[in-house]
Amino acid sequence: MSSHIMEVVVEGRLGNELIASLPGFDVETGADGRSRIVGAVSDQAKLLGLLDLFAELNIEVISVNPVTPNDLTPKG
Repeated sequence: MSSHIMEVVVEGRLGNELIASLPGFDVETGADGRSRIVGAVSDQAKLLGLLDLFAELNIEVISVNPVTPNDLTPKG
């Protein structure tokens, strides 16, 4: 199975230690205080593992979205 690029949006700012534990993912925090985690997910188990991590840390997941290459192109 090929990897899919996924975006997970969570409530709040993630700490540096947590960000460091997410290799292969880019993490951005917006002005609205939500964090956007984007990266390749090789299979459903990896995605569920990521979501379980957030659940264990009581981090509210707002949305989980597939990302197309067009979504990764810088705007401006």
